[in-house]
Amino acid sequence: MRQPEFPWKVGSWRDELAGALTSPDQLLDAVGLTRESVGLGAGKPDETHGFDLRVPRAWLKRIVPGDPDDPLLLQVLPRPEEGRPVGGYSKDPLGEQNQNPCILRKYSGRALLLTTSTCPIHCRYCFRRHFPYVGSATLDQIRLLAGEDDLREVIFSGGDPLMLSDEALDRLFLAAEELPGLRRLRIHSRMPVVIPRRIDAAFLRMLGRRRLPLVLVLQINHPQEINEDLRIACRGLSSFGVSLLNQSVLLRGINDSLEIQVALAEKIFEIGVLPYYLHLLDRVQGASHFEVPETEARKLYGEMAARLPGYLLPRLVREEAGADSKTLIFPL
Repeated sequence: MRQPEFPWKVGSWRDELAGALTSPDQLLDAVGLTRESVGLGAGKPDETHGFDLRVPRAWLKRIVPGDPDDPLLLQVLPRPEEGRPVGGYSKDPLGEQNQNPCILRKYSGRALLLTTSTCPIHCRYCFRRHFPYVGSATLDQIRLLAGEDDLREVIFSGGDPLMLSDEALDRLFLAAEELPGLRRLRIHSRMPVVIPRRIDAAFLRMLGRRRLPLVLVLQINHPQEINEDLRIACRGLSSFGVSLLNQSVLLRGINDSLEIQVALAEKIFEIGVLPYYLHLLDRVQGASHFEVPETEARKLYGEMAARLPGYLLPRLVREEAGADSKTLIFPL
């Protein structure tokens, strides 16, 4: 297998992480905006509402300077609305906190491993923004899954599993590959979108040692998130046989229009990624201002179905606590 070439050095993604912005004032200054221009008052100790800001500079470069309505800025900028209680929203919208704190069993044949509590970017709509992480899945815990006859897929989640080193990931993958009956490994990560440099030659060499097929599910919410670096990263992953899917979240004022959804589907296909899910917002406390009502989502999805070929149309779904699968929203 021919090793792809990257225009960045192995391990340079760590420098991107180290240089991430961590306060609203840093972020606003970097994009040429003021608190007044985005509707924020004077700084307060609780202005991030218990969910710290983190924005890498690789993401920052894709924000349009001076635009208070930039769709990438809106995904990461804390808002006063986050601190207002709203009925129907909770800290645990999917009922995950009553399960094993490191290995979640939501759906038949699959086990989801919480590999880390950290992410390269803090998206304000994150359904795990209040999750009480108490550790991460261990090798011994993974090996205990060997007694489950129906297990066909292990899903690596978090946090973001690509925050781990290549060596740590390799150990987790090896432990999972020892499970009898397992057919594939799946990774859910926003890292290649946020910091494409995470996909480098060393990472691909580690993936090349895998015995089982790999699926990587990205989260790209807006076509503006797609740049040349992400294209290079996806090309490298595809060259190693990784199947690339995308799931996005329908977000008010960010991607809740037909033109944006059509452009997103077309652009992700151009970089070798197939649409998978379009999620209605998980009703986590602090994110109500992002919600698109289901009636509006249904109308938008009908318009998308009329514009896009079937292979570019993600499934519109909602995730519900205790359900046996994702709930399909359209059609009924």
